[in-house]
Amino acid sequence: MNDRIMGTTIIGIRRGGMVAFAGDGQVTLGANVMKSTAHKVMRIADGKVLAGFAGAVADSLTLLERFEEKLKQHNTNLTRAARELARDWRTDKYLRKLEAMLLVADREHMLLLSGTGEVIEPDEGVAAIGSGGTMALAAALALIGNTDMAADEIAKESLSIAASLCIYTNNNVVLETLE
Repeated sequence: MNDRIMGTTIIGIRRGGMVAFAGDGQVTLGANVMKSTAHKVMRIADGKVLAGFAGAVADSLTLLERFEEKLKQHNTNLTRAARELARDWRTDKYLRKLEAMLLVADREHMLLLSGTGEVIEPDEGVAAIGSGGTMALAAALALIGNTDMAADEIAKESLSIAASLCIYTNNNVVLETLE
């Protein structure tokens, strides 16, 4: 049995002047649900930045803490903080072993910080991470292309769709927005 504690699905949407992040609440240990009401989406930097994490929980929290430190060092400049964290990730032996991903956004940028120290800004204003991430992403892209739904509605609905398909994603949604 895989005995790693894992976090699961996070979706970020930028649409119509709003940024919305939604995350499910499921934490698994191998094939067992250990917690169904975890909060993996939050506001940081005095509420100016949304962050969500997926991957091994302890690694995710460590990565989030390091990112928050970089935000403080760089005056809440999201892209600069992400670049500096990525530089550390590639050069620090401890960070390179973290099995985690972060999705972060402010009013201007959304960035995915990958498990290999990469910084990716999505083209479509939508990104997702975690075990149900590709399912949530596909649902969000379809909703963006075919509805007039607001970013927060799309985030909730795409996470609900992912939860219906991914056994590591549930419907206990935490939603945060920036307008």
